[in-house]
Amino acid sequence: MKKNLHPNTRKVVFKDVASGDIFLIESTIKTEDTIVHNGQEYPLHTVSLSSSSHPFYTGQQKFVDKAGRIEKFEKKFNIKRK
Repeated sequence: MKKNLHPNTRKVVFKDVASGDIFLIESTIKTEDTIVHNGQEYPLHTVSLSSSSHPFYTGQQKFVDKAGRIEKFEKKFNIKRK
């Protein structure tokens, strides 16, 4: 087996900003932020959506503001409607 094939991992706290839930898992992600969790300091990475807040896993529908999406798209790509 080849030596040093797999990257080094460390324990990282992932925080879901939508639900506030915290997950402590092994990861190779690089981050500068830290958080104290269970009396120890860990690197922190925030995520906007996880299994604790995603409608597919929670069974709850969230209203997403769709107003203005077409207008934003048209403005971004300079599309003129007739």
